[in-house]
Amino acid sequence: MFTQLFVFLDLVDDYFWSYLGVPALVLLGLYFSIVSGWFQIVRLPQIVRSFIVAVSSGRTASRGVSPIYTFFASIGGCVGLGNIVGVCTAVQIGGPGAVFWMWVAGLLGMLVKYAEIYLGVKFRVKNNNNSYDGGPMIYLQRAFSSRFIPYLVCIYGVEIYMFKIISHDIVTMWNVNRYLVVFLLLALIVFAGKGGLRRVGRISSTLIPIFLVLFLGVSIWIFVQNIHLIPGLFATIFRSAFTGHAAIGGFAGGGLMLALSQGVRRACYTGDIGVGYASVIHSESSESNPQRQAALGVFGVFLDTFVVCTLSVMLILITGVWKDSINAGQVLAVALGKYLPFVQMMWPLFIFLLGYSSLISFFSVGRKAALFLFPRYGSMIYFIYAIAAFLFFAFVGTANHSLMIMSIAGMLLLFFNVIGIFKLRKEVKFSSKF
Repeated sequence: MFTQLFVFLDLVDDYFWSYLGVPALVLLGLYFSIVSGWFQIVRLPQIVRSFIVAVSSGRTASRGVSPIYTFFASIGGCVGLGNIVGVCTAVQIGGPGAVFWMWVAGLLGMLVKYAEIYLGVKFRVKNNNNSYDGGPMIYLQRAFSSRFIPYLVCIYGVEIYMFKIISHDIVTMWNVNRYLVVFLLLALIVFAGKGGLRRVGRISSTLIPIFLVLFLGVSIWIFVQNIHLIPGLFATIFRSAFTGHAAIGGFAGGGLMLALSQGVRRACYTGDIGVGYASVIHSESSESNPQRQAALGVFGVFLDTFVVCTLSVMLILITGVWKDSINAGQVLAVALGKYLPFVQMMWPLFIFLLGYSSLISFFSVGRKAALFLFPRYGSMIYFIYAIAAFLFFAFVGTANHSLMIMSIAGMLLLFFNVIGIFKLRKEVKFSSKF
């Protein structure tokens, strides 16, 4: 019964992404790209300067949270295990061509995320905690009359997939007691969650820069040693994107639609494009200019998709491990292990540091949604629900089952959010100066 349920959900998920999710995101992103004059490309230097200004502007605010804290809290949910597990899964299933469609989805999705954040900041409301409430549960009320959205945000806010991966890798690779690992991980999530977005932002602003510098340095070092292979890899990516790829080794082979679907859905998952997650976080910013805050979201997608995700897939392509029958959670570790000693020993720590920022970022968003639904008892209800969900999926089912639950919740969020954003499209502005 349990297996049959997930087989059915997998069919629903594939159908949605192939025939609804992919076209909707591409068309909405293309629409915003055209009406804005390809803002994400033309204004990229200005977007980068906006990020630099946010970094140098300080980390305190009279109301709300510092823009740089909201940026890192938001990107903490993006630059996570999805970058090194989800995208590797996309390549293993859809072939190298999935990388190209991931880039396309990232490029067009930049402005979908821009629109989410813009609407979140524009229509946010003040709360009693000297901050703001915003996101799809606020701005979608202008598009729909339903209060269904916050419930989906709550479900999506409990990142059971990453919790499963982290706890499983630590237990199996370090031979640590599973109950101890699950309990300590839960305690760390609750600690960050009780501190709200400010605490999540402080933690993420420490962990994420360290990861980015180390991962970028290691990747470049490996690429330099294999510089002669890179032109051929890019040729394979572009060719496979339009023709599919034949079976090789442990890779089963796939066609154009499979590569396209896998590339787009993993770009959306890793970059949280179209689900409104980032809008909830950025809405707490002390920044009053919606466009300036939304520009940070564009830069976040750039870092997530075109830097971290691209580095991850290039590493597994350049080492050839994508063709082997390796668990998705271990494939990048195997690739790095070909060049670095002790990778297998240190991998669980790497997974924890990277995944923890995602867990607490998602958790803070789910808690905000619960408080919106139940202002008095929302926090307590959400903590009970989240702990129960983490515990259940830590011991029941597989990582793929957990990922399927996250994908279905994200699918439903995406469906309502994309329609709502389109209905509110006239509210989103793009100016040459911000």
